[in-house]
Amino acid sequence: MYKNKLRTPEGVTDYLPRDYALKKEIESRIESVFYGYGYSFIKSPTFEYAEVFEDSSDSASTYKFIDRDGAVLSLRPDLTPPIARIAATNFTREDVPLRFCYVENAFRCNESYQGKLREFTQAGVELIGVSSCEADAEVIAVAINSLITAGFADFRVDIGQVEFLKGVIEEAGLPCEDDKRLMDLILNKDYAGVERFVSGKIIPPGVKEILSDLSSRIGGGEILSRCRDLTGNGRAVKALERLGEIHDILKGYGLGEFISFDLGMLGMLDYYTGIIFRGYVRGTGFYVIDGGRYDNLCGKFGKDFPAVGFAIRVNNLIPAFESQSEMIPATKADTLVAYAANGRDGALAAADELRSLGLLIENGLLGSDVEANVQYAKKHGIGGVIYFTDDDNAVLIDVNSGGRAATTRRELIDEPGRTPGAKTYAGAAT
Repeated sequence: MYKNKLRTPEGVTDYLPRDYALKKEIESRIESVFYGYGYSFIKSPTFEYAEVFEDSSDSASTYKFIDRDGAVLSLRPDLTPPIARIAATNFTREDVPLRFCYVENAFRCNESYQGKLREFTQAGVELIGVSSCEADAEVIAVAINSLITAGFADFRVDIGQVEFLKGVIEEAGLPCEDDKRLMDLILNKDYAGVERFVSGKIIPPGVKEILSDLSSRIGGGEILSRCRDLTGNGRAVKALERLGEIHDILKGYGLGEFISFDLGMLGMLDYYTGIIFRGYVRGTGFYVIDGGRYDNLCGKFGKDFPAVGFAIRVNNLIPAFESQSEMIPATKADTLVAYAANGRDGALAAADELRSLGLLIENGLLGSDVEANVQYAKKHGIGGVIYFTDDDNAVLIDVNSGGRAATTRRELIDEPGRTPGAKTYAGAAT
């Protein structure tokens, strides 16, 4: 039992200062894109009644517990259902389009751990109340620009359309049990199994060709044209036309180079109702973006709003970011303020005044030994020390050069750029 005090449970992690600084920097960059497109941040509870998630999440992977009143509650496994609930219960049709965004933690108890976190951070947007191609394209554009702004260049976003595959399977004319079997194979990306399954079935040649080689239905706009020639199903054709229009809009955004199509992508059958897309960044083992259109979800909470959105798995971006040349240091103090016994009051007051000017100041806690404080600053990457000899007078110490200069508390406040370690400091203490 004691050994559990020394480690975290499976699927959760600690973030040390550098790791946390990297994670927050990625989140901050993504947030700037969300703001730039006019999305407003929203926050839902960490846990809700289990019914909120029952139609949109895998029940087996949801953390559930009973409150003191006997109600079944769930830690949120996803942010989209709570936001759909908020939209449906707080807004009317006159308010749309609703543009919401978030950066929050979610929780899933994966049946097989396999390196997946059970507590993870999602950064995402939901565009609610509009069902147009322009809305679909905007959300994908926000996703792409989020990755670009976060510092990634080598990535792609695969776009599918659940209505295309549903239409193709409808055209096949198979019995219901065969439809379900086929859907399961496609959902699990068992394309070899799909090919074996349809090989012995009497179905239209074009449909058989599409289904027999789903792994090759990935590529640029030519994939849409090729599949259009193989199906006569109106549902499938309409889905392809919509993908083509979205593609044209994204090229208008100047983002066509990041797009490919995956017509074998299906996703959660009871959740997505149109486009579905996933983003992949080189250097990660999992997709980092998951999104699509879910026009039926808000209706489960009382308002029949169409909606489209996505979530970025921030944790999955961190390994890819670390493999790049750009490094983000942990936030730390610019300057250490230390003092002699009769300089404490002036030192503490000056430290607060410098903080109010935007400097990052750490109070020295190693007593009045000047050299001990300088060595501490050097070890922790702090650029300078201000040592107060009394309440009004101090010595500026540049930790890197060893330079020292006398100053006063008033001069420090009037000229914060002279403070050792400050970002504007350029060697004044010489």
